[in-house]
Amino acid sequence: MKVQDYYQTLGVSKDADAKAIKKAYRKLARQYHPDVNPGDKSAEERFKSINEAYEVLGDPEKRKKYDQFGAQWQQYERAGGRPEDFNWSQWATQPGGRGQSYTRTVSPEEFAQMFGGSSGSGGFSDFFETLFGGMGQQRASGFGFNDVSGRQSYQPRARQGRDTEHTVQITLEEAFQGTTRTLQWENGRTIQAKIPRGVDTGSRIRLSGQGESGQAGGQSGDLYLIVEVLPHAVYQREGDDLQMEVPVDLYTAVLGGQVEVRTIDKSVNLTIPPETANDKLFRLGGLGMPKLRQPDKRGDLYVTVKVTLPQNLTAKEKELFGELRTLRA
Repeated sequence: MKVQDYYQTLGVSKDADAKAIKKAYRKLARQYHPDVNPGDKSAEERFKSINEAYEVLGDPEKRKKYDQFGAQWQQYERAGGRPEDFNWSQWATQPGGRGQSYTRTVSPEEFAQMFGGSSGSGGFSDFFETLFGGMGQQRASGFGFNDVSGRQSYQPRARQGRDTEHTVQITLEEAFQGTTRTLQWENGRTIQAKIPRGVDTGSRIRLSGQGESGQAGGQSGDLYLIVEVLPHAVYQREGDDLQMEVPVDLYTAVLGGQVEVRTIDKSVNLTIPPETANDKLFRLGGLGMPKLRQPDKRGDLYVTVKVTLPQNLTAKEKELFGELRTLRA
């Protein structure tokens, strides 16, 4: 029977806390999931090992027992002992019990017969089932027992479905107003997803229970919509603020006046003071994007003035510009 180093499998230290263990598990599970590695048997086996390691290290009671076993096993191994000679009976849990041990030495072959073969229920190893077969009911691990006959009978493990992600592209106007998307999957399932006002690229929208279906009565996972807001021809977005450029003719820039500014939802008049320089920046408060958490509040709109020069001047206009130049000399 091969002894498993679950800490090494997840790549964590033996003093890692629950948060670090869960983080390592999620990272590795995503990397080696069969859906990501179709047809890759080595990745499938690695995925099973990762799940088994987390089944133990993610459960405080199993982890405590595993750590106790590990300390004794290290002493036994350093003394030159062989796995087949190790007294497994002190670690084997009585079917249906919690921590009760057998009174005789049980061989690995007997354990394989008792716990359903070499791979075990749900793909767990002989090592796992030797140590934790009787503890499986505590976490719905798929090890059930017949209370009348005392014989072990396996039940399919209830597993929650995976969380899934799906990218949706929307326009800036849709991000401003809020919108919906109809998602259709290959199996014919249709989801109507509501996208709230104020979302930005990278926003995650959680649709509870719309992810991968659970197994053996387990809950379905969640679906996360990852929003991508498409670039806009007029506005550039910075958080909840918008930026744009507005052309202003030379005469208005010099003498002052008003120009019409088309914001994302309406038109407003912007007052241009006399002698406004090119690239002058104006802030129009509350005319940006809605705030995602407070959609009744908005960011600002920043308007950059781009002064335009007159084209195709007449002879008289050139003469007047010449006089102006003389006056300014």
